[in-house]
Amino acid sequence: MPCTVRDMHPRLNPLTVFLLIIPPLMWSGNAVVGRLVSPLVSPMTLNLMRWILAFFLLLPVAGSVLRRDSQLWSQWRRFAVLGLLGTSGYNALNYLALHTSTAINVTLVGASTPVWMLLIGRLFFGQAVGLRQVLGASLSIGGVLLVLSRGEWTVLAHLRLVPGDFYVLAASIGWALYSWMLAHPSPESASLRAQWPVFLMSQLVFGLGWSALFTAGEWALTPAHVDWGWPLAAALVYVAIGPAIVAYAAFGAGLRRAGPHVASHFINLTPLFTALLSTVFLAESPGWWHALAFVLIVMGIALSSREQRA
Repeated sequence: MPCTVRDMHPRLNPLTVFLLIIPPLMWSGNAVVGRLVSPLVSPMTLNLMRWILAFFLLLPVAGSVLRRDSQLWSQWRRFAVLGLLGTSGYNALNYLALHTSTAINVTLVGASTPVWMLLIGRLFFGQAVGLRQVLGASLSIGGVLLVLSRGEWTVLAHLRLVPGDFYVLAASIGWALYSWMLAHPSPESASLRAQWPVFLMSQLVFGLGWSALFTAGEWALTPAHVDWGWPLAAALVYVAIGPAIVAYAAFGAGLRRAGPHVASHFINLTPLFTALLSTVFLAESPGWWHALAFVLIVMGIALSSREQRA
């Protein structure tokens, strides 16, 4: 009999809220920095370099997971999927999206994650879905459509989406599946999950392999490039420590406390943080449709949360 999130997790407390606010704040900075350095480095290459740096930063505290007798190797299939969906594919698709879309649009389209969280939870993990959650998801979809149409509903019939919008949608679906897998660990991986540096390193081992594969394809099929300098080096330090190590650790801890559905709601804070940071660093002033879309998404979050508290 499948367990539901409300059965497994306590209600939100200040520590859980704090943990779940950290990731959207870090990831909004990631979107802005990724946009700033997009002329300096190809997206797949940037993703690979950030995780290589994160790997060496984690090595002193989590290197034990690489030993031959580690439980990681008996669970390699599970961690290979987690590495593909989380550390590799999600970030690579977002960096790729930033080459054809704005930082605000990338994060607002990514706000559809709670919708995919509901669908995947219902289809594959036996999570019950109530009427208010469906209505809340519909409001979130309305917000995403508002972003894609740039505030002109009549253009939806003739809408030509930029590739970046599709990349973010694919990343959001993958992240929803990744979150549910985190919330339903296998009994064999319990000891690895007990310490977040070890658990993140377990994903990163395989995530690096996927990232290297994507980067090889980028250099073989596209005019990939790297323009080394202090701006790129500083960006790498930030994206490796903040959006990678700190954000992933905080999201995993918050998700274990609140469950995938509630944790996904906090991801929708990313557009607000990104809009503020983009105004300061990228001169991308938000349009009125961004504000209205954010209101719709927040209304969807509030409605869905009321269903879970009922």
